[in-house]
Amino acid sequence: MLHRLVLLSVNMAERHKILPGEKVQLRARDPSNKELEPSKKKRLAKAQALNERLEELQELLYAQGKHKLLVVLQAPDAGGKDGTIRHVFDGTNPQGVKVASFKKPSAKELAHDYLWRCHQHCPGAGEIAIFNRSHYEEVLVVRVHNFVEEQVWQRRYDHINQFEKMLADEGTTIVKFFLHISKEEQKERLQARLDESHKNWKFSRADLEERRHWEDYQAAFEAMLERTSTEHAPWYAVPANSKSYRNLVISQVLVDTLEGLNMEFPPAEDGLNEVVIE
Repeated sequence: MLHRLVLLSVNMAERHKILPGEKVQLRARDPSNKELEPSKKKRLAKAQALNERLEELQELLYAQGKHKLLVVLQAPDAGGKDGTIRHVFDGTNPQGVKVASFKKPSAKELAHDYLWRCHQHCPGAGEIAIFNRSHYEEVLVVRVHNFVEEQVWQRRYDHINQFEKMLADEGTTIVKFFLHISKEEQKERLQARLDESHKNWKFSRADLEERRHWEDYQAAFEAMLERTSTEHAPWYAVPANSKSYRNLVISQVLVDTLEGLNMEFPPAEDGLNEVVIE
């Protein structure tokens, strides 16, 4: 059984990881693929076990106060970023985990360089920072809607790679997940937001406008994955039509990543074995 779990871990990491320089064609990647664990019952059980392990590792990360982990989530609208955060990080300590969501820039943010608003939300020692959308909006939405000239967004790939290299050199471990869903799956999820009253608050007519640019966004996502998946900040293209498979893959990668840091709890004070609490 242990051999099976180790093999599953290795396969998940390698199967969905985008290698530096790899040519990416999203239409050739099945967003419904669950071949590494086709059984939903087993997916849920393994994800639960990984969630408990992630909770332990996050406590260790926070206690040691040495390492930093940045988790980047990008996806089409209704791709499951919120659900990923809710399920994968369930049980972790809010003191050591923070989430930053990046929407339309404010006037103050626009007055600075485009990386400014993201840099200030990067993790400190002992923290996990989760970016719900991220600095990658600057090569996605601005490209699709022509908010800046092509020469501007083209040079941003190098800026972003250099930014992430600086973070890595300064001790931040970076993992990035693209949640790959189909256009039909997006339609079903958007429709659910209309049909189910408790989800109405999630629906925005702006999502329908963005959906009209589906192919343009797919091209932008492919370029993002090809040009910014590096050894120090890899992308994982996660089949995300199945929420349980999505959660399983991401949990496995995060557990593997944190275990690879070889963390230890800080040493206890001397003489604790002699302490008597009266």
